[in-house]
Amino acid sequence: MHSEDNVLVIERTRPTFWKLFFHYLKTKPLGTTGFGIVLFFAIVALCSPLIVRYPVAQQNYENVKEAPNSAFWLGTDQYGRDVFSRIVEGARVSLKVGFLAVVIGTGVGAVVGLLSGYFMGKLDAIVQRLVDMWMSFPDLILALTIVAVFGNTLMNVIFAIAATILPRGVRVIRSSTISLRETDYVLAARAIGAANPRIIFKHILPNAMAPFLIIMSSMFGTAILTEAGLSYLGLGVAPPDPSWGSMLTGTAAQLALTAPWIIIFPGIAISITVMGFAFAGDAVRDILDPKLRGR
Repeated sequence: MHSEDNVLVIERTRPTFWKLFFHYLKTKPLGTTGFGIVLFFAIVALCSPLIVRYPVAQQNYENVKEAPNSAFWLGTDQYGRDVFSRIVEGARVSLKVGFLAVVIGTGVGAVVGLLSGYFMGKLDAIVQRLVDMWMSFPDLILALTIVAVFGNTLMNVIFAIAATILPRGVRVIRSSTISLRETDYVLAARAIGAANPRIIFKHILPNAMAPFLIIMSSMFGTAILTEAGLSYLGLGVAPPDPSWGSMLTGTAAQLALTAPWIIIFPGIAISITVMGFAFAGDAVRDILDPKLRGR
């Protein structure tokens, strides 16, 4: 703030993303909790080879269905495998599937939404009718169909979950593109002869990143739940790779009364992770959405 010729001039600086980020960490306890949960499981997933105590696929019929003890912290399953080690390794598999599915689904959806919203016309009409048909299928049924047809390899499961996320990315980015294509700076770029690719990727895409990041953060928990549902139905990530959903399927569900720890701990891991992503997603939305910053 300074004075020139008896005129008071107030200089204002726009807060950076990181200042807003740390501000909301302090003022939004649920968001801070969510980011902490996500960070914790991300570290567990990255360091899983150093954390696991026993080989995750090693069957030991001398220690079948042992309750949690000093040797097996979370007990053993019906094949004598260490539940703790399988949950730790399952974090790597489940988060990998969820992350790649969200990145692929929202990434492809963003490109389609950008082109559809910018060019409009017949292209937009065709794309939106296809998206309407796509979204008429329940997510789990669509993913089950894709995996049943192409097989339940790791990449097929990722693509199947990404297919359920893609239409949401199209809708969100399309609506942002439609509003941005009529702004003054886009009209000015078009008036000076800027090519369409330059307008789309230099002027529209950077300003559509906020809703893109919001839809990404909100879809992580959904992707993990979808993978768990596929695994529970026997069409998730194929053995020997463990995932949290696969730990709840098969005969494990029949042991809820005799060995409840087999399904309780994987279920807790899924619930906490999904809750963490939900809280973190809400915090990201509050940070990036100007309408919500004052609340």
